[in-house]
Amino acid sequence: MGWTKTLAGGCLLGAVGLVVFPGVGAQEGSNGANANDGQQRPSGDSYFPVKDMDFQEVLEKDRAEKDKVMERQRELLEERYDLSDQPSDVMMSGGRKAVQEGVRVKLPDGVDSWEELNAMSPEEIREKDLFPKGFMPLPHAKHQTGGMVFPENQIDAIEKAEGRDLKRFDVEFDLPEHFLPEYPPPLFLTSRPDLGDVSDGEVITLKNFQDKLKGVMTPVQLEGMRLLLTPFPQQQFNATHDRKVLEPSQGVSCLDCHVNGHTNAAFHLNPDTRPNEARLRIDTVSLRGMFNQQIHGSKRSLRSVEDFTEFEQRTAYFDGDHVTAAKKGINFLDRGGQVSAMAQAQNMFDFPPAPKLKPNGDLDPNKATQQELLGEKIFRGKGQCADCHSGPTFMNNEMSDLEVDRFYEPREINGRYTQATGPIKNFTLRGIKDSPPYLHDGRLLTLADTVEFFNLVLQLDLDQEEKDALVAYMRVL
Repeated sequence: MGWTKTLAGGCLLGAVGLVVFPGVGAQEGSNGANANDGQQRPSGDSYFPVKDMDFQEVLEKDRAEKDKVMERQRELLEERYDLSDQPSDVMMSGGRKAVQEGVRVKLPDGVDSWEELNAMSPEEIREKDLFPKGFMPLPHAKHQTGGMVFPENQIDAIEKAEGRDLKRFDVEFDLPEHFLPEYPPPLFLTSRPDLGDVSDGEVITLKNFQDKLKGVMTPVQLEGMRLLLTPFPQQQFNATHDRKVLEPSQGVSCLDCHVNGHTNAAFHLNPDTRPNEARLRIDTVSLRGMFNQQIHGSKRSLRSVEDFTEFEQRTAYFDGDHVTAAKKGINFLDRGGQVSAMAQAQNMFDFPPAPKLKPNGDLDPNKATQQELLGEKIFRGKGQCADCHSGPTFMNNEMSDLEVDRFYEPREINGRYTQATGPIKNFTLRGIKDSPPYLHDGRLLTLADTVEFFNLVLQLDLDQEEKDALVAYMRVL
């Protein structure tokens, strides 16, 4: 399903306002014409300001604006989605949380059904401005500033375990908790599949990893885990006066986002795009199945987990700006020792068990339901999902561009330009039920939303039975 991830839009009307920028920031579209010809590009610099700031002044200003910032984001989410709690009878892999069901993206005004919308061409949808708002790019809750934003469960767990503060004073996590992965997620290791969840249902931290993993991981892997759990300075979490936490901070660790080698849906902005208004909200990907991935990073297409690890801490932690990192606390990792140990630990993170799958990734007909078997058939045929998600790990180690921008005019939404996105890595679908929300920016809240999205964008003409079967199939991967 294209960009559905495991790792996982619309416009704000009324009082908040909508601004349309025809051609602003647009990239080459599906018609082969350059949409920027004769058009003004968004202004901005490649570098972030590196300067001393009056911390108290910034703190008071950000705190005073926080309620307004979050209210604007809440209005956007409520306009786009049905945010109610509708658990299914399917549990995530740890057995502690139900998968949410149902299509949550709201149909545009004047359209009575998804069938009616799917009968329209991309050109007609664009001309009439009928692309569902929930299918549009999702902005960061405070897009102009960006940076990592953690869910409350992670903030509370790290405060209790280590006394570190991951709570920002300028912005909060925006999505309801029932649309997030179960917490804490189970930790499965390729080296000891017989042990199941080696976390015992707890968050692995710097304080307990030795107790949990001693005798399970090798010394090199344990050293890698120590480094993955060690906090290092980051753009908003550091000791300088332009931080976004109350007290000077040691920073964040890799597994603050990729908790237990999976994800807690923490979000930030991608470091690879400029200007800031054009950057993408990035939902934390899962590290499960890292051992079988040949490219890394949603945009960067880095060729090894070692490259990815080093790049993350040297530049991505600082919004892709190494100049800023030099001031805030760049971490010079030793490639032959630290980086290799961190990579080896990540390569141990396994997918959750999938008892209905054979070793080659096929459904076992003796275990699967008829609906799941139909879903597999649609997945590999009419649904075109296997074009990007193939084999036993359900990925092809390539990047794809769905050219979703052909369905809407570029515009500004809560500080983000909705220009063409370009190619995004095709992420694995193994264990996908554990990894909401979906797409690179978390704009789709359920698997049913992803099916409706791809049915429209790829013009698949799936009927309701086929869509339901696809959802059922993905829940057993």
